[in-house]
Parts: sequence; structure tokens; C-alpha cells
Amino acid sequence: MHCQTIVLGAGIVGVSTALQLQARGRQVVLIDRDQPGSGTSHGNAGLIERSSVIPYAFPRNVGALLRYGLNRQPDVRYSLLHLPKAAPWLLRYWRQSAPGRLAGAAADMLPLVQRSVEEHDALIAAAGLSELVQAKGWIEVFRDPRLFAQAKEDVKNLARYGLQYEILERDQLQAREQQLDGGVVGGIHWLDPKTVRNPGGLTRGYAALFVQRGGQFLHGDARSLRQLDGQWQVQSQRGAVTADEVVVCLGPQSAELFGPLGYRFPLGIKRGYHMHYGTRGDAQLQHSICDTQGGYVLAPMAQGIRLTTGIEFAASDAPANEIQLQRCEALARRLFPALGERLDEQPWLGLRPCLPDMRPIIGPAPRHKGLWFNFGHAHHGLTLGPVTGRLLAEMMTGEQPFTDPAPYRAARFD
Repeated sequence: MHCQTIVLGAGIVGVSTALQLQARGRQVVLIDRDQPGSGTSHGNAGLIERSSVIPYAFPRNVGALLRYGLNRQPDVRYSLLHLPKAAPWLLRYWRQSAPGRLAGAAADMLPLVQRSVEEHDALIAAAGLSELVQAKGWIEVFRDPRLFAQAKEDVKNLARYGLQYEILERDQLQAREQQLDGGVVGGIHWLDPKTVRNPGGLTRGYAALFVQRGGQFLHGDARSLRQLDGQWQVQSQRGAVTADEVVVCLGPQSAELFGPLGYRFPLGIKRGYHMHYGTRGDAQLQHSICDTQGGYVLAPMAQGIRLTTGIEFAASDAPANEIQLQRCEALARRLFPALGERLDEQPWLGLRPCLPDMRPIIGPAPRHKGLWFNFGHAHHGLTLGPVTGRLLAEMMTGEQPFTDPAPYRAARFD
């Protein structure tokens, strides 16, 4: 089988990239070993996060570093066995999180974040998936008066980004979410983001739209990628597929392809967990809730109330460890006392692909003609999938990119 472009990886980034190329007239074959939306795209907090204009940075405050050093915080946990291997990457991440460099990363990511909801809206409408998405935003809640006061000051510094939000004092928050514990002191309701009640289902819906429009999805092994006679070849369920161009959208598994090709991109992995819960009685959670101190999100999903944890630094293939989930669950039961029993037999464990400068890699491979990259979206793969797919498709088809792609070039690490 021959096509113009092979897209490797059927997560939200790969499916969105395939759709954007298809919309520009490319004949595309999408290949994954699993069903679309089965990997990292399945397990997240379901936020199309228009309000995350500042990337997640490494803590610079000495007090915070000391607290994390004790490895008892609910939002970040690390494996002592993995720490020596992760240390060089963490040091690089820490350096890139200095105030000036963080401001540069925020400026570079802003054009992508600003268009994130718009690009999703177009695909949601085309795929008929509006029942999966709500325009309620999400609420950041605070249990510490000092931290709430600081947060109210911090939002003033975001005025230039034109974000919509409401500051909720205790009574206002309780009126909006009546089942929250009375110990909360207030919150910030971010209004621009949208929430997805089944992120994996959204990705599968986008994949169905791709097939409906004439695209082909095949099961195959991306690790079989070879360059032969100036073309790219991948083995699939229907035999070899060849194309002039191939796009690597494999998220945390991208290193399995770019490594053998000689690229040494510093792709790190942040692990994360989720678990679904029932509720007691007829209690309901109306909005997605982020407990900033606890570093977790509670989100109403089709499968129940999903608790999504923060960050775990451990080997990608290490067994699941419930310590972080247990810590977050204990906090969540205090915040939302109506949280019921677990609904899943085992916690879901996923891998977030991260680069230390907090920007994804989007664009051509420096040393291989016809090889393109779109990975490293960190915590915002769901948010940025369609917009980074558009940017890459514009670059590949010779359109004028809607924003300068230079900050995301692969050559910055080459």
C-alpha cells in the first residue's frame, strides 16, 4: 500500500494531525498498535486548557524544594531508584524554569494555547461530538486563606492574556458547588477552558471522522519504520505501507523511533494516575475541580468522578505505585465528602511526554528528508492536539503557518 503521508500514533495529537493533513488534500494512513485514544489521551483530566498560559515549571522556591525533597507531597512523587537517572533531565528542567526562560516559554506557547479551543470546536462540530464537551470551565479551590489571597494577586498579572475568570469567595463557591466541604475558603473559576467528559471517546470520535472522510486507520508497529529508496515504510496488519513522508506522533514512545535514527532529544516522562469513583446518595459534582495544594483534579466523567493525580517520576515501565493516588484520594474525600467507592479494578497509569524547555517538538527532522515530528506536549496533549496538528499540516503542505514555528523546531536540540 502506498500513500502520501503516514501518521504514526493515534492519540489525540496523531489523530488531529491526520485530520489536518487530510483537510489539506493529503492521502493519509494513520497507524497505531492499539485503538485510537487508548494511551495517554485516554487518561487525563479532560480539560481543553485555554487558561494555562504559563507552562508548568520546576519549583524554584527553596522551601518548596525542601518539601518535595521529603517525598511526602501529594502532587509530586519520585522513585528513589529512578532519581539518579532522572536527575540530569530534572536539572535541565530546573534551569529552564528560571523566571526569564519561563517567560520566554510562555510567550512561545501562547499562540498555540490561544487557538486551542477554536481548533477543537471545529472538529467537535464536524464529528458531532458536542455531547462530550461542556463550556463550564473549571474551578481552582483553596483551603488555605494565605494561598487564596496570593492567588487573587497572581491573577492580576494575567490581565494581558485576556482570560475570563471569576473570583469566588467562600459563600459564592459553596453556592456553585454545594457538595464541597465547608473548609474551603474560596476559589477561582476559569471560564475560557472547556471540559471533556470522555477524553478517550473524543479522540475515537475524531478518528471516526478521519475514516469517514476517506482516511485509513491500520494497526501496525511503528518500530518497524524504515527508510528505503527515499521513502518510508511501516509494517501494518495489511502488509507494508510506504509513503513519501511520515509523522511521528507517538507521545512518550517517540524515543523508540527517533533514538535509533540518531536523535538525542531530551524527552522526559511524567507518570500520572487516574481512578473513577461513584458518589453517595444523589450528590453531583457540577464542575471540574482542581485542588491546587493537593495537585489533583476531580472531574465529572461519563465513567464516574475521575480523580487525576499530579506527577510521578519513575521508570516508564515500573509497576504502578498507589502511594500518590492514596494521598490524593484522602484529600479528595475531605474536599468532596460525597465521593463514593472506587469503580475501577486497578488505577490507570499513563505517561506524559515532556521536554525540559516546556515546548513540544513540531516540524521536520534535521537530517532525514520526509520525516516530521509532533510530540512532547507534556500536560496539554488534549488541549494542543488539534492546534499543533494544524501548524504541522501547514508546514508540510507549504501554507503560511498561523504562527512562527521556530520555537518548536527539532533542531534546537540537535
